[in-house]
Amino acid sequence: MEKTDVIEPRLPTLGEMQQWTEVIGRAQQLMLEHAAGVSGQMLPFDPATVAHIQTRFADEGLALWQRFLDSGGLLRDSPEPPPSQSPAARKDRRFADPAWTQNPFYDLIRQSYLLVSDYMMGLADAVDGVDPKQKAKLRFATGGMLDALAPSNFAFTNPTVMQKTIESGGENLVKGLKHMLADLEKGQLTHTDGTDFELGRNIAATPGKVVKETPLYQLIHYEPTTEKVLRTPLLIFPPWINRFYILDLSPEKSFVKWAVDQGISVFLVSWKSADASMKDLVWDDYIVDGQIDAIDTVRDLLKVPSVHTIGYCVAGTTLAATLALLAARGEGDKVASATFFTAQVDFSQAGDLSLFVDDDQMKLVEQLSSGGFLDGRYMAATFNLLRGRDLIWNYVVNNYLLGQDYPPFDLLYWNGDTTNLPARWHRDYLTQLYRDNLLVVPGAISVAGTPIDLTRIETPAYVQAGREDHIAPLESVWKLTEQLGGPVRFLLAGSGHIAGVINPPSAMKYQYWACPDRKASLDAFMEDAVETKGSWWPDWRHWIDGLDQKTVAVRGARRPGGGKLKAIEDAPGRYVKTR
Repeated sequence: MEKTDVIEPRLPTLGEMQQWTEVIGRAQQLMLEHAAGVSGQMLPFDPATVAHIQTRFADEGLALWQRFLDSGGLLRDSPEPPPSQSPAARKDRRFADPAWTQNPFYDLIRQSYLLVSDYMMGLADAVDGVDPKQKAKLRFATGGMLDALAPSNFAFTNPTVMQKTIESGGENLVKGLKHMLADLEKGQLTHTDGTDFELGRNIAATPGKVVKETPLYQLIHYEPTTEKVLRTPLLIFPPWINRFYILDLSPEKSFVKWAVDQGISVFLVSWKSADASMKDLVWDDYIVDGQIDAIDTVRDLLKVPSVHTIGYCVAGTTLAATLALLAARGEGDKVASATFFTAQVDFSQAGDLSLFVDDDQMKLVEQLSSGGFLDGRYMAATFNLLRGRDLIWNYVVNNYLLGQDYPPFDLLYWNGDTTNLPARWHRDYLTQLYRDNLLVVPGAISVAGTPIDLTRIETPAYVQAGREDHIAPLESVWKLTEQLGGPVRFLLAGSGHIAGVINPPSAMKYQYWACPDRKASLDAFMEDAVETKGSWWPDWRHWIDGLDQKTVAVRGARRPGGGKLKAIEDAPGRYVKTR
């Protein structure tokens, strides 16, 4: 069936267009009234700015309608996109179907939506004289509402869905309904087909043994693949808000496997997903009984003075606190180096995630944590909201409206494998770090009774940020370099919070930027940084060699279970499989 055979809704009348204009105005008023109620004050606007926005909106709306009429309206038959289509609109994946520009009805819907979106976001930006976080909340809420109301999200205003419905006789909608009901039952949006993946077989499959288990974590020692390894081992701390195997996906994407093949003795902490028994855990437990305990365990097992460490995201934030505590105790030499993957310590520019730490959100977290732990699906939903267009509405269209089969994708499988969090720790983390930003105030936070100060850390550090990171923004990650007292190498990777980290050399994707020497500011770094195509992993390996290239033969405790710590079970262990 040709595209021209699609049954289209009729053109709105002028009266209906006026009705929609009124509806938009009422929606705008509700948004502004809500924001004013939350802030406890009337939202001040610059009258001149608002008048300009409203005048422009009216002018562009009339111009859009006039262009539609001049071009023949529904009688237009031109294969070329109309001249009004902006480059930004052409790149909007929601409107990739040619019908959005070649079909006059859908073209009018698309351009009207984009015009209203610009108008609403312009009004949100026009709010002046309020707390910057309050303004950011209004902008975030407005953007979220507009993403939800996009015409691409509704069957009768999406030409792709209309065509699919006609071709399949409506079977796509029935299949989509099955997907939606299944997601409602499990309380989570499905992104991929999980039946294609099995932990230990084709994901989290790097050979190794669990050599230690505590109520908080399991310690995995990976099997060497080289005859000699670096004398100083590597201990990896993944974030406990996700499963550790983001660093051990399919073999061709696994950072763990790559590091092992590079001749490094690799250990990794697999955190336990929280249950009621962990309701009283606080940050101190993850620092002392988690990271420091694991550091001492590996040092004692291999009889080495120090270890290289990696901390990813929240585990990187915690690693900074761990290093500060060790420095305060005079034990900083236990860690030979610290690598931070997209980690923050100064949360003054933490991005949209900081909008979820107000009093209302904290009350919601407490309500959802009545059993002493926070269901991981809440955090998954929060992270999805940060990129709602890509991680929510894109899948609403594909899964529910088009009824498409779920693609097998290891990264999306990991993304949906949620982990529960100890409620008390989560509350303290959000309030003390995200809200109050105490970690960068010397002595404001004490760990195990010892005040900590990040500026006392002299451990050599490698700080990696993602250019498009929406969870740990570049500007925020950079601030870590301003706290550390030792030598620092800062590296900016292409892509975001996940793909910017998980970028194996064999993929030849993205790029990274680095400078040969330390810069005083992010602006200075960006001005002098040299771009290199491909993965940054070899740069990190070269940096490690610059610290210590001494190697030892693989024997005894260098093999999992070959030393004083006997093998408990095969990697990836039972903690990562506990739901």
